[in-house]
Amino acid sequence: MRSLPPGAGSPRSLRRLAAFTRRALPVALCLAVLPSGVAQAASPKSSLLKTGRLAATSCPEPPIIDLGIPRTREYLAAAMKCLNTSWSAHFARAGLKFRKPTVAFYEEPVERVCGIPWPVYVAAFYCTERATLVFPLTGDWIENRTDLYPLKTAAHEYGHHLQSLTGIRDRYEARVRSDHAHQAELGRRYELQADCLSGVFLGSVRRSSSRTEQDWKSLSDTLRASGDDRDHRAHGTGANRVRWFNRGYRAVSPAACDTWTATPSQVS
Repeated sequence: MRSLPPGAGSPRSLRRLAAFTRRALPVALCLAVLPSGVAQAASPKSSLLKTGRLAATSCPEPPIIDLGIPRTREYLAAAMKCLNTSWSAHFARAGLKFRKPTVAFYEEPVERVCGIPWPVYVAAFYCTERATLVFPLTGDWIENRTDLYPLKTAAHEYGHHLQSLTGIRDRYEARVRSDHAHQAELGRRYELQADCLSGVFLGSVRRSSSRTEQDWKSLSDTLRASGDDRDHRAHGTGANRVRWFNRGYRAVSPAACDTWTATPSQVS
C-alpha cells in the first residue's frame, strides 16, 4: 500500500484483497503516464541503490493464529523486529543514517490517524509526515491468513520508510508537484520500488523460513491478483508487481530496484 501524507482514500480482496493493495491512495502521491525519456528525468536516484546485498537474516514467523486465537499483533511485532534488525545493520554497513519507524497497531480502523481521516479500504499504510507504519489488526489483508502476504505487506510499507530515509520520497514528491502530466506513472515507479524492496527483505530471510515452494508460489499468485484494474492505476499491473518483487527477491540487493530508469512498459 501507498505511503500516506495528508490526503487519502479508495476500494478491496483477491477481489477485495487486490483492492487493498492498490487503491485509496493519497492525492499528493497517487498519481497518469510517462512517455519514454521522462523516467530518466524523474530519476530519484539514491545511495540506497549502491549499498550491496542485504545480509541473510534469521526471521522465523510466529503463527498469526494459535489454537484458534488471533495473534496478529505478535506476528507484526516480530516482523517489524526483523525488518529493523536487517535494515539498520545494512544502513550501518553502508554508512547511511538509519531511524526506526514508529509503529501503530489498531484493532480496527478509527476516525483519524496521523492527523488525517482514516483512508477508506486500505490495508496497512505508511504516514510519511510522522514516519509511522499503521497496521490494522483486522481485515482481509491479515485476518485468518496463513500465507506470506502479511509479511510481504509489512516489508512493502517498510520500503516506503527506506525511501523516506534516503531522500527518494522527497525527490519523488518534488517531481510529482512539478510534473502534473506524469504523476500516475511516477506513482507506480514509487510503489513498484517498494514492492522490489520488500522482495529484497524476503529474499534475505528465505533460508530461515520454514515455508514451502508452494507458499512462495502462492505469494506470487496473490501479488498478481493485486495488480491495478483499468480505473485505478496506482501500483502497476499484477505481472509487473510480481516482476519487481522477484527482482528484489532474487538479487537480495536494492540495486535491483531502480524502477526510475525502467521502461514505461515495465512500470505499467
